Amino acid sequence: MHRETIQPPVAMRKPVIIRLHGDEIVDEFAWLEDRNDPAVIAYLEAENAYAEAVMAPTAALRERLYHEMRGRIKEDDCSVPVPRGRYRYYTRTEQGAEYPLMCRKVGDDGPEEVLLDLNALATGYTFCRLGPYEPSPDQQRLAYGLDTTGSIIFTLFIKDLVTGAVLDAPIERVDEAQWADDQTLFYTVYDDAHRSYRLYRHVLGTSPANDVLIYEETDERFHLSLRRSRSGMYLLLTCYSHNGTEVHYLPTATPFAEWQVIYPRRPQIEYFVDHHGDHFYIRTNDGAENFRLLRAPVSDPTNTVEILPGRDDTLLDRIDCFADYLVVYERRAGLRQIRISDPDGLNPRYIDFPEPVYTCQADVNVEFATDQLRLIYSSLVTPSSVISYDMRHGTWQVLKQEEIPSGYDPSLYVSERLTATAPDGAQVPISIVYRRDRPHQRGPCLLYGYGAYGYSYDPVFDSKRLSLLDRGFAVAIAHVRGGQELGRQWYEQGRLLHKPNTFSDFIACAEHLIAEGYTSPSQLAINGRSAGGLLMGAVVNARPDLFQAVVAGVPFTNVIIAMLKPDLPLTVTEWEQWGNPAIENEYRVMRAYDPYLNIKSGQYPHILVTAGLHDLQVPYWDPAKWVAKLRTMKTNDTMLLLRTNLQAGHSGHSGRFARLEEFAWEYAFILTALGIDQ
Repeated sequence: MHRETIQPPVAMRKPVIIRLHGDEIVDEFAWLEDRNDPAVIAYLEAENAYAEAVMAPTAALRERLYHEMRGRIKEDDCSVPVPRGRYRYYTRTEQGAEYPLMCRKVGDDGPEEVLLDLNALATGYTFCRLGPYEPSPDQQRLAYGLDTTGSIIFTLFIKDLVTGAVLDAPIERVDEAQWADDQTLFYTVYDDAHRSYRLYRHVLGTSPANDVLIYEETDERFHLSLRRSRSGMYLLLTCYSHNGTEVHYLPTATPFAEWQVIYPRRPQIEYFVDHHGDHFYIRTNDGAENFRLLRAPVSDPTNTVEILPGRDDTLLDRIDCFADYLVVYERRAGLRQIRISDPDGLNPRYIDFPEPVYTCQADVNVEFATDQLRLIYSSLVTPSSVISYDMRHGTWQVLKQEEIPSGYDPSLYVSERLTATAPDGAQVPISIVYRRDRPHQRGPCLLYGYGAYGYSYDPVFDSKRLSLLDRGFAVAIAHVRGGQELGRQWYEQGRLLHKPNTFSDFIACAEHLIAEGYTSPSQLAINGRSAGGLLMGAVVNARPDLFQAVVAGVPFTNVIIAMLKPDLPLTVTEWEQWGNPAIENEYRVMRAYDPYLNIKSGQYPHILVTAGLHDLQVPYWDPAKWVAKLRTMKTNDTMLLLRTNLQAGHSGHSGRFARLEEFAWEYAFILTALGIDQ
């Protein structure tokens, strides 16, 4: 059956009128927001069936892509063990199994102890994700969380690692958990808007119903984040929004004491805390847009001394305190740098990296008194490697590099850093990779983008990408404003009233790739997820002629309508990211780019949209409404497909092989849209 003979679903039109600032917004598909309406589920199922029918001719291609990707995974594998006292903790995967086993052993040669088998825990569920995973300080108990719906809300269990018994009753709606001592566990829980808002204390051997509420965050813009300092001496609770933070602390030696506040919150001021000896180390933007580093006595946090000043060309991204070292993670010229010094900031030295374009980040570093810093290093051509860096001697050891069982020769590929000029003159970096033998002429290209929340889209290795590179693709990342690749200002210039810069930056990157001969509009596909899906929707409305195919994963497209619903998860906290449509000048900016409200009658490229029924970040109805409206406005016969995962949430399938099937589907769609045969 040819695609032309298959009829897409037609969603009913039930106009709802929203009046705002003198405008009249007609929403014909608001009824899709009621997931309890059987017609809604029927519509999603009809869209799924239509997508499968349209893509049926690609079944063999999808199977090939799936096996290519799976062939690059070492199915029976083991992570590099992480030292934690006398134990070494690691994960292990087995041939054919979807999920890992969480294991440990005493020293390097002790017998294996399987703490959790996620394959067994996933039995009976279509989704399973491990959340909190925290051994007690004496390593005799394990607090762990499971999400079996895809909502990213965890049920917390406490397991006795000596007897194997589960202690006490499960605790519901958990976000994070940390031990103060061997008997006392603190945890945070979500409210109905998926905001981590309460901190509780649980004592082993008691009912969770009697757990003590320690703190409740009443400002709906703020979330909670709980961690234990590497020194083990403090628990740190960070209350954070997009415009400020406040840190509370508790000595782990006195778990029933009152929590104290380091500095009360102030608008626009962010600070983050670590601990070493008699001092707190404080990374803050107070007086330095790109952050600076202060040190203050635990006895008087207001008595600060500057350890590292703010710099206009360098973002201070993170710090890690060790017994004999201070590690500072920086960004300069779009690349990560790692600065190592004495705890007082003196005698600094930087790690040298072997490639001009790369990414490197902290791995799990549990031990406080150690010379070894665990890092994860990769580039667009170098598979991910776990590095042990000796901070005393400045030496670098590769403990493990991702294996590609089907074979991989990095010399066949080349990566570059390009620069596009945005309409306002901003220089926008582009990372790109392609085969060295790719003809120097316009060819297929896949361009990724995100540009929100200050998230930097780093150029990491991805073995799945080889299925495109080996078919002649160039794969590129547009480092648009809204991320922090070029510092804090890069982020600030891509949110709120400046959000349109994100979209014009991406269009400039696409135009640059075309102008420089890497691709052409008929061979250019673009891809973005979540807030990156908003980017996809905005640019395809603005320049539908520039792209041949669009993959929008769980896209946030109903910007104004969602931001008018304060009861929705994330809405109130997101006002500081996108704007509050109740404020007219913010509304006007949002109204100009809102993907759902700016669909125009005309021709659109091929578009694949995904959604998750249990998604709490971007509700399933957001992409569903976008597709339903596009069907009424699109005048050409390009593919427009909606795939809703009825068993998962924002991140799709949880199993490692099931996820590959989703990627194979997306790649087959792109190849088909670009007219590339095998």
